[in-house]
Amino acid sequence: MTDTSLAGLRAAIQHAGYYPELVGESIDSAVAAEPIDSFVVHQETTFDSDEVRRHISVLVLTPTRLVLGHADDHPADPLTPTPFVTVSTEAVPLSAVRSVVVNRVIADPLRHRGGSPPQEVTVTIGWGAVSRIDLEPAACSDPECDADHGYTGTASADDIALRVSEAAEGADAVARMLGFAAELSRATAR
Repeated sequence: MTDTSLAGLRAAIQHAGYYPELVGESIDSAVAAEPIDSFVVHQETTFDSDEVRRHISVLVLTPTRLVLGHADDHPADPLTPTPFVTVSTEAVPLSAVRSVVVNRVIADPLRHRGGSPPQEVTVTIGWGAVSRIDLEPAACSDPECDADHGYTGTASADDIALRVSEAAEGADAVARMLGFAAELSRATAR
């Protein structure tokens, strides 16, 4: 069982090791002394050409809100000679959360047994702040047709998507992400 106290959250941020004081005080401020029902801390490192960039996402579920925090590295460049970090937080009322999508990846599904954890989980949460529209030219089934059929596509809300895998972050991280998604789903069902 994960310690859902503020001290437990701070310990998880400290363990991630990505500017823990800066990230921790930003999250503390956004949580605003509300009780913590659940949280997940996801640290990610990416490689961009010859640079290593770090990123951390912190999701906190309180009785009334979903609090999100992100911090990113920004390298020095000719216009900004000193590297810097940006930290942002957002607090979303639970009543505004529109969707919680949990995508599980199961290796060798024929051997899967109930209760066995997936190897990878992606949790996508939508509350309407960001919408994506994917369009493509529409067509008909007539191969001889050269008419303009306009466009077809999909619109989706995916304000945040976090992916964890057993291979990269470990089985505990997958279990924590599934637990957080379940808690968020319960909270938004009320």
